[in-house]
Amino acid sequence: MPVTVDISPREAEVLELVGDHLTNAEIAARLFISVRTVESHVSALLRKLDVPDRRALAGRAAASRPAAEASPAAPVLPAPLTSFVGRARERAELGEAVRAHRQVTAVGPGGVGKTRLALAVAADATAAFADGVWFVDLVPVTDPGMVADAVAGALGLGEQPGRGMTESVVAALADRHVLLVLDNCEQVRDGVAPFLERLLAACPRVAVLATSRARLMVPFERAYQVPPLSLTDDGESDAVALFKERASAIGWPLDPPLHDHIRSICERLDGMALSIELAAARYPALGLDGLTAALSHPLRTLTGGSRADDRHRSVRAAVDWSHALLDPADRELLRRVSVFVAPFTAAAAAEVAGADAGVVADGLARLAEQSLLVVRASAGGTEYRALETIRQYGAERLAEAGELADARARHLRWCLARAAGLAEAGADWRPRFDAVADDLRAALAWAADEPDHRADAHDLARHLADLAFTRNLAGESQQRYEQAAALAADPGAAAAMIGPAAAVAGCGMHGDDMYRLHRAAADAARRSGAAPRAAAELATAAVTVYRFSGTFVRTPPPDETGALIAEARGSAGDDPAACAAVALAEAASAADAFGADQDPHDDVVAETLALAERAADLAHRTGDAPAESAALDALAAVQSWVGDAFATAATARRRVALLSSAPPTPAVTHELVQALGEAAQTGIGVGDLPGARRWARRLADHPTLAEMGHRATSWLLVADALAGDAEAVRAGAVRFLDAWRRSGGRDRPDLDPAVAAVAMVHGLRGDRDARDEWGAVLDRFGTSPSRVHGYGAVFDAMLLLHEGRAAEAAERTATEPADVWRWVTWTWLPWYVALRAESAVLAGSPDARSRLAAVRELAAGNPVADAFADRAEALLDGDPGRLLATADAFDAAGCRYQAARTLVLAGGAHAARGTAALTALGVTPMPAP
Repeated sequence: MPVTVDISPREAEVLELVGDHLTNAEIAARLFISVRTVESHVSALLRKLDVPDRRALAGRAAASRPAAEASPAAPVLPAPLTSFVGRARERAELGEAVRAHRQVTAVGPGGVGKTRLALAVAADATAAFADGVWFVDLVPVTDPGMVADAVAGALGLGEQPGRGMTESVVAALADRHVLLVLDNCEQVRDGVAPFLERLLAACPRVAVLATSRARLMVPFERAYQVPPLSLTDDGESDAVALFKERASAIGWPLDPPLHDHIRSICERLDGMALSIELAAARYPALGLDGLTAALSHPLRTLTGGSRADDRHRSVRAAVDWSHALLDPADRELLRRVSVFVAPFTAAAAAEVAGADAGVVADGLARLAEQSLLVVRASAGGTEYRALETIRQYGAERLAEAGELADARARHLRWCLARAAGLAEAGADWRPRFDAVADDLRAALAWAADEPDHRADAHDLARHLADLAFTRNLAGESQQRYEQAAALAADPGAAAAMIGPAAAVAGCGMHGDDMYRLHRAAADAARRSGAAPRAAAELATAAVTVYRFSGTFVRTPPPDETGALIAEARGSAGDDPAACAAVALAEAASAADAFGADQDPHDDVVAETLALAERAADLAHRTGDAPAESAALDALAAVQSWVGDAFATAATARRRVALLSSAPPTPAVTHELVQALGEAAQTGIGVGDLPGARRWARRLADHPTLAEMGHRATSWLLVADALAGDAEAVRAGAVRFLDAWRRSGGRDRPDLDPAVAAVAMVHGLRGDRDARDEWGAVLDRFGTSPSRVHGYGAVFDAMLLLHEGRAAEAAERTATEPADVWRWVTWTWLPWYVALRAESAVLAGSPDARSRLAAVRELAAGNPVADAFADRAEALLDGDPGRLLATADAFDAAGCRYQAARTLVLAGGAHAARGTAALTALGVTPMPAP
């Protein structure tokens, strides 16, 4: 009788998004919950729906949303299709080793049963690990550098900003109590060993159980040699029990008198689990006598060597025997499909095997019946997969037949076609990419070492780089672009690949890599004879230092960047792109030299503004959207310095419009993400809160920032806080804090306004504990001039005024506007002077009129500041009609909190309406004036 699964509404939402192939971080961003909460929901779904891994969970979601029926709860491990037989001693010994040591490797030849034993031990240990037992299949991984990616994929993690995938996994597991089961490590042993060394050193509560044909050779490893199944006659040996169970499972139970004959077969198979299972599968057709005869020849031909080699050859003997029973066409098909790493369809097999689709479909069915292929029904149709032992065996047969190069070449062509098709695919491309990604990587790994296929390898690396970027795999995308550059036929083609690699590095906030890659692109362009292109790359390298210094580990010294600009100037000639890049570098260098005491109206600033305007004009003429955006960013920086907030905001909006209509290349994406943040920030500065929230929402929803929730939500939190939307801030704060902690909790200066905003909102809500928590986070960012006189003063004054502490708010904003640090206040100056004036009025300060005059002078045209000034003046003059009018002005400006506050300040019946409005916003009532 089917068991109805109790799936909560939130789990149903998570299941649907898993079916859309979103990462845990993307799901968390979509649902406004933490990544850890998503992990808990995914674990619960794996248990409730009785599926082995995330891919199966996605398939279940696609087949039925939400799933209605499933089996009872089971561990979060692949569900074995057959029972586990025997091995009581080995199970106990390996289990004890896992409890006593943090890294244990189950070692043995292929087919001995390492995986099944490891899964049984992991299932036994589930209760001992509070955060779960996770299974990572390394079979599809062909690149040692992708081990961390495979682990992250199994855990549903994504790459974190400013760090590689290994560091992202380490950050996610730093405080978790988990057991990782890494299966089939032998082919990527050089990648597993350093990954484990880093993981175990940084994550004290993580334990690892690995399976491998060879020891990992790391000093902290505890190796456990998995022996063959026992052949002793203490009751019934494990080997005999396995043979009988498998034969009975297919409807051919064995009589007790056959025990000795079965034992002799198992002995000749050296107790190898795979060999015994294959023999049992053939028992219905051959009988015990036939099995004995069929096994005699392989065992005679594959003998000798050490004990370990004997066991390995016993597995080979079983596969040889199974292979010998196939007709020639099926043998050919088996070896040709062995090039697939991931599950494949009959159509794919026909294309790679170079045979008729109908013939291939029949052959695959026969191979599956002979247990040489695993068959699985999926949403996209029937899929087949060769077990690793069979796949390796097939590859050896390909080599023996002299067909290996041809088969891999056909597989390469198939992969190229799939990659090109995915690049043109519609909305459903993500699951299709996930299904073939391992094959694309394997084909590329082979072709990269084949001189005759260098051009194809270059094309495949380029396609894989594009696809990985769109899939938000920034680390792999950068790696593939650099690989494509290394495989390029000439330096010019290499330079064309290095440029996108630099842009992807920028999206990942790796400033050092951006700088290195732009210089590498310049070298490649120089070798190709393209001096103007080299000049443009050198200038861009220098600009990268000025624009993104906060993303560098080691910022190049000024003389180094100055030398780059000088070299670029000398090589640019009259090339439009090179001249535009040099002009931008000169403008950025001049702006970077501004000091805190720089007069915004002196000749140097005017000259820099002219340089920036010239750079923007030259870049516009090139028609290169990212180049024009970069120049406009420099122009906006100088416009902000001179205090022209409205021009700064207009330039930021111009950047967004320009980039929104451009193709989403890595360079465009990098610029757009930065431009959206600037548009949101400058919108706040000119009092356009609806626009600021609109740009900030686009930034928060941008897929590139799915794994960077703190960066994605920072300006939205600020805009929502200024608007007074406490519930929106609470929801966004969960994502912000979770992502910030997973990224290592670095104190980036562009994040602290968001932290202050959240702390202020918790103050408005009356939640002292939450406010203290966020205040402690803010203290980690230090005390900058921006915190003292900019956003810090604004949010402090808002909270103090809400609490009726006007005198303290007036003191907090006592510094004269002219003395507020210029670098940061063109965003915060209008808010600062507006709150400064209202604080003085409500506190009865004698300088209230002069403070009001400052608002009129410094924030003219800002609708929010104008409403503040009108309200303060109405309060000062005792004009209730004008006071109430400001409520509408605030509401029109998107400040619902200030509109509600106005009603409270008006008193009487209006105060009750204002208090109700504050409550609706999630804010505690403020005291009567």
